[in-house]
Amino acid sequence: MEVTSLMLREVPQEERPRERMLQYGAGALSHAELLAILLRTGTVSESALRLAGRILSESGGLRSLVDMSKDQLTQIKGIGDAKALQIQAGIELGRRLAKSTFEERVTIRSPKDIADLVSEDLRYLQKEHFVCLFLNTKNHLLAQETLSMGSLNASIVHPREVFRAAIKRSSASIICVHNHPSGDPTPSPEDIQLTHRLMEAGTIIGIEVLDHVIIGDQRFISLKEQGFM
Repeated sequence: MEVTSLMLREVPQEERPRERMLQYGAGALSHAELLAILLRTGTVSESALRLAGRILSESGGLRSLVDMSKDQLTQIKGIGDAKALQIQAGIELGRRLAKSTFEERVTIRSPKDIADLVSEDLRYLQKEHFVCLFLNTKNHLLAQETLSMGSLNASIVHPREVFRAAIKRSSASIICVHNHPSGDPTPSPEDIQLTHRLMEAGTIIGIEVLDHVIIGDQRFISLKEQGFM
């Protein structure tokens, strides 16, 4: 049962998250304080702030919280469907805000443009996600699609799925992107082999593979820049 906690009254006025945000701004608040504001209420036995701190502790921190499903969130004591959805909505708003600096018609000019576009979506994920960017003849982004989700250390994708999606969008070229959950973007032999297979298939079909970018934690590697393409 989720109710407004009486325990919050024990916290001095200047230490309450909402009051602190009003006085000092959101940047002055801790992760737990910001999460407490999203939660709005605590439980019978603990304040929203204490609940937020426990959520961060039990989930393994903010980065792990990002990748948790609703079912995983509701396994934490004190989190029902409503609070789980509030948390997920806040995370999704953050993701969208991180991408909102891009115009609707995104133009890809460099590997950094690619990394800026997808890093916030991929860098904290605990499994490999293989994403394709579909471009027109002027390197304008037509669409972005996740085509595969792999294990902790492998991503499985077949050229058939990649180019079926590219043809569906009338793409002139594609860019492949995937993340390394380890945080190290160094390409594996499998990454290089997959890239070569995609390039060969693209040559036959007439859709060029412009690059394959691997996203790590605040780092990325372009296989084209590294000479693998």
